[in-house]
Amino acid sequence: MTPLPPLATAALLQLPTGSNPLFGPLFMYAAIFAIFYFILIRPQQRQRKQHELTIQNLKKGDRVVTAGGVIGDVVHIKALGADGKATAEDEVTIKSGESRLIVERGRIARIVTAATSASNSAA
Repeated sequence: MTPLPPLATAALLQLPTGSNPLFGPLFMYAAIFAIFYFILIRPQQRQRKQHELTIQNLKKGDRVVTAGGVIGDVVHIKALGADGKATAEDEVTIKSGESRLIVERGRIARIVTAATSASNSAA
C-alpha cells in the first residue's frame, strides 16, 4: 500500500463546513446589484429629479431647447393642472425666430439661459 501525500491526507481530513452552498451565488448577485445601483440607477434618478425641478421652475423669458432640438424663448406658459401647479403636460409657447410653437413642458430638454441671468447681463 502506498502512503498518501500530505495534501491528500489534509483534504480527506477536512470536515464539511456546514454552510449552505446557496450563500456564495446569493452574495455575488447582491454585490452585482449594489454595484449597478450605486453606479447606474442612483445617479440617473438624481439627474431625472434635477431635470424635473428645473422644468418645474420654467419662467417666461427663459431660453430653452426642446427634445426635438428647437431653440427658442418662452413667451407664455398655460398651466393645465387642476390647482394651477406645474405639470409635465402644461403648454409652453416658444418663440423661435419669427415662429411661435406650442410644446409640452415635459418635452423641454434643457434651459439654456434663465430669464433672471439674461436680464442681469442686459442691465
